[in-house]
Amino acid sequence: MQEQDNQKPVVDNDTVSNDVVNNDTVSNDTVNSDIAHTDVAVEEVATTEESAATEATEVAAEPVESTTATEATPEPAVEPETTEPEIERESMEFDVIIVGGGPAGLSAAIRLRQLALAAGNDEFMVCVVEKGSEFGAHTLSGAVIEPRALNELIPDWKEKGAPLNVPAIEDRVYMLGSATKATKLPDSIVPASMHNEGNYIVSLGNVVRWLAEQAEELEVMMFPGFAADEILYNDDGSVRGVLTGDMGVAANGEAKPSFEPGYELLGKYTIFAEGCRGHLGKRLISRFALDKDSDPQHYGIGLKELWEVSPEKHEQGVVMHGSGWPLTDTGSSGGWWLYFDENNQVSFGMVIDLSYSNPYMSPFDEMQRLKLHPVIRNVLEGGKRLSYGARALTKGGLNSLPKFTFPGGVLVGDDAGFLNPAKIKGTHTSMKSGMLAAEAIFEALQAGREYDDVVAYSTMYKESWLYQDNYEARNFAPAMHRMGQWMGGAFTFIEQNLLGGKMPLTIHDNKRDYDQLERAAHAYQPTYPKPDGKLIFDKLSSVFISNTNHAEDQPTHLKLTDPTVPVSINLPLYAEPARLYCPAGVYEVVKDAEGAKFVINAQNCVHCKTCDIKDPSQNITWVTPEGGGGPNYPNM
Repeated sequence: MQEQDNQKPVVDNDTVSNDVVNNDTVSNDTVNSDIAHTDVAVEEVATTEESAATEATEVAAEPVESTTATEATPEPAVEPETTEPEIERESMEFDVIIVGGGPAGLSAAIRLRQLALAAGNDEFMVCVVEKGSEFGAHTLSGAVIEPRALNELIPDWKEKGAPLNVPAIEDRVYMLGSATKATKLPDSIVPASMHNEGNYIVSLGNVVRWLAEQAEELEVMMFPGFAADEILYNDDGSVRGVLTGDMGVAANGEAKPSFEPGYELLGKYTIFAEGCRGHLGKRLISRFALDKDSDPQHYGIGLKELWEVSPEKHEQGVVMHGSGWPLTDTGSSGGWWLYFDENNQVSFGMVIDLSYSNPYMSPFDEMQRLKLHPVIRNVLEGGKRLSYGARALTKGGLNSLPKFTFPGGVLVGDDAGFLNPAKIKGTHTSMKSGMLAAEAIFEALQAGREYDDVVAYSTMYKESWLYQDNYEARNFAPAMHRMGQWMGGAFTFIEQNLLGGKMPLTIHDNKRDYDQLERAAHAYQPTYPKPDGKLIFDKLSSVFISNTNHAEDQPTHLKLTDPTVPVSINLPLYAEPARLYCPAGVYEVVKDAEGAKFVINAQNCVHCKTCDIKDPSQNITWVTPEGGGGPNYPNM
């Protein structure tokens, strides 16, 4: 008999400091609203602890209200263990279930079927379930891809038409000293890990779509538009598969006329490849204490715009990176890129460390402000913005990797955190991790095993180039966090260029990203440029071109453990940073005659997971919405 995972949102007990909130009391209220059409200006939020505390006193006793037209029965943030009416569900059995159809999941699927066919086992069944409306719909990356893993997985990828058409021909790295100054670094002092000879500028979404085609040709069972909602367990606690989310559920939890129950997808092993901060991966790490011997995971938020620029400004194959201004104004760290792809298209974006301390820092607005710098402006001005998106990424590297095997399943890709932060690349690492997991699992199945801990995956990893790739970059993120941009950069140069990644020491960073914010009363408030609709844009118009949509009238997928926390704690202490760190305008603090209210515009959500990571009270948990919801990124 299988057991459903009852941990629906998970809140770590150690994520809330004692002076912030008491976790012993959990309210069952949740917040949901329709799309709001106005942003709350920074100036509207209390800027001193005294004034903010006064406001909080006025509203602290009030529950956070929904702005939906019809009052709905609230859904509990943490579900009690109650017996619900049995829903008759269909079950499908496979040899292996794969949750997530990105580079890691699809590489695992392809490798499994390759091995099965080579062994003469055409009946070997592999299933990939993907929450996006299509494969590649939720895929977002810079992206410069290192083809090493692809060469191993599909050696004839050029003949098969893989969309890797633009070789990187030149690297340019800049330090921006101010809003007008820039220094181009000589190649000789650029860390070796940032050189891109032999790599390709791609749309990772299109690469994923192509990988999905290769998987289909190998007769992998493909289920786009279905979100894996729950983990199914055997009686002995091993993972047995997943339950896809019900379709056609109203915001009040009742079934709509279109209701369709989710499916039980059962496998002898389950591969979790959900990407950064996967909501099931998060539960598995907690349930099996997979991270007990690891440093805390660290994250960045990546924001990207795709532009079409004038032909005279386009330099196909050029790869530009930079750091410094404007992030230096708020003491934040991160960097930017400009990649010149084919068809006069340019990928522009920023990665900002989510360890930042200033609560008034807005990643979205920092990216908009960056475009005013001449180095960026001279390329983009006069062009046309085609698309926008955002997603979080893991950047803790080797030190933050959890144990990635457990009874009945494994973690791969960003679900575990294999990204190489020194290279600013995670596609080749994700693909290789999926391939290694596939080989280990196939070997176990061939031996007649099922539902056990596939420790061979860890062994194979340690013996592979993937481990070496991770090992050489192990100090990059902690060095940048602990030493700062200049000293961290110098350390990285010495380690990468002079010692070949073999520095005889390992730096650790044990401060969690959400625990870094300073109090709003003492923080510098940056001034951000007003949108002009040509170079600088607002969040809502940006979300519009991400093609983000969710089914109307469904339960919010952004759960508050305690709905009073945003107004009673986060607002007076941190000016409620959710309204700023969210790149899609999901969260607002709205003030009226009755006081301040926290509003969640879940319809806007681009599934970046930043709120789940950065909320200083660890009060927000991201879970899957109805399958097919979220962004539909074109050519990203």
